[in-house]
This record gives sequence, structure tokens and C-alpha cells, in this order.
Amino acid sequence: MVRMSIGELNAFLEREFPEIGWMGIEIRRVDRRSITLGMPAQPRNLRPGGTISGPAMMSLVDLGMYLLVLAQIGPVPLAVTTNLNIDFLRKPPPGDLRAEGELLKLGRRIAVGDFRIYGAEGDEPVARASLTYSIPPDRA
Repeated sequence: MVRMSIGELNAFLEREFPEIGWMGIEIRRVDRRSITLGMPAQPRNLRPGGTISGPAMMSLVDLGMYLLVLAQIGPVPLAVTTNLNIDFLRKPPPGDLRAEGELLKLGRRIAVGDFRIYGAEGDEPVARASLTYSIPPDRA
């Protein structure tokens, strides 16, 4: 069972981070160990050559990891990224993205996760990322 539902996570983001609403990222599913997100195609996410930009994909997995951690520990605004490594595996066509993340470790002070990003078409990942989050000791 998670501490924050999809509705609670969305309300938290709207309250604490209203500026990220422009990203259009949708939480499709969240449970104790995993999350699935969608990011709609937007012209601002494209780069020359007709592909989705690396910063857009990095934003997707960073937000995904944050939400996955919060779903487990509750609303902790000061949980922060301490590491994000991403491998761009193939050129994603312009279109929607899907990110699937898995929580590998959740400790008192650190969380580690792994993500795969998929394009609108195909089952092969276009990128994979590993992330580490720091959780503040007072969780506030």
C-alpha cells in the first residue's frame, strides 16, 4: 500500500510546484515498488532532427523518481535528486513518451530507482536511467 495515491500526488505537485504543470506529465499507475508515467508530445520537447530532447526525458524520469519516493514516504518537499545517470539508447520519434520506474532501495536517508523510457511506438526502450534521491532526516 502506498502513502500517497495518484490524486494526492497530483494535488501535492499543484500546491508545491505549480510551475511544472506545463510539462503535462500524467501519473498512470503507482504502487509500492513501481510507477508508470506518460508525457504527451509537445513542440517544446523537440530538438533539431525531429527527436525528443534529452532534457525532456531527464525531466520525465527525475519527476517520476520523486513521485515514486513520495508515494512511499508521504509528502516530503525537500527530498532531492543526488544522482541521475541516463543512457540514450535510440532516437525516439516525435510523440508521447512512457516511463516505467522501479524502486530498488528505500532506506531512511536514500532511495535508488531505475527507469526505462519508451516511445509512442515500440516496446524497445529509448533510454534508461538510474537515480538516487536523498531523503531529509526530519522528512519535512
